[in-house]
Amino acid sequence: MEEAKPKGVVKHILLAKFKDSVPSEQIDQLIKGYASLVPRIEPMKAFHWGRDVSIENLHQGFTHVFESTFETVEGIADYVSHPAHVEFANIFLPALEKFLVVDYKPEPVQL
Repeated sequence: MEEAKPKGVVKHILLAKFKDSVPSEQIDQLIKGYASLVPRIEPMKAFHWGRDVSIENLHQGFTHVFESTFETVEGIADYVSHPAHVEFANIFLPALEKFLVVDYKPEPVQL
């Protein structure tokens, strides 16, 4: 019998800059659509988002951050190929001027 993989936390981070032509009302609807994936895609455990508020001006034009939480890297793979995600991505991505995606496992620092 195969051992179950231990569950942990894996973060899926998307940095985005919406096209200037996309109205704020549409951006709000897209964000709500992104959040609505949580109950529809089982491996997706949580979703948070925010706008850049840094005073350092190092954002390289990215204005929005989207963070999704998963328990495994395989969960992210299941999410990426899930029909609800594919359908949403086909609406969301054309509204972006640019984006960057990073997946990582948070690691504690032992002092």
